[in-house]
Amino acid sequence: MKVTVYTSRGCSYCERIKNDLREWGIEDFEEKNVSENPDYFDELHDEGIFTTPVTKVDDNAIVGYRPNKMKDLLGVEA
Repeated sequence: MKVTVYTSRGCSYCERIKNDLREWGIEDFEEKNVSENPDYFDELHDEGIFTTPVTKVDDNAIVGYRPNKMKDLLGVEA
């Protein structure tokens, strides 16, 4: 399972998602900060997404802070 988190500078929900992932034992995720690398924002724009945070679990994109949806996709017990 590949987990990628698109974040931006100053985004409190981005930090919460990263903390949740670590709390759930998922340490091996890739962070793509769109503030530091605009090419990452272009990747999201190509998919019609214009905001952060976005968490991708394999090919499934979760837009916004949706911990229950993330748990479902990751197989984490509620």
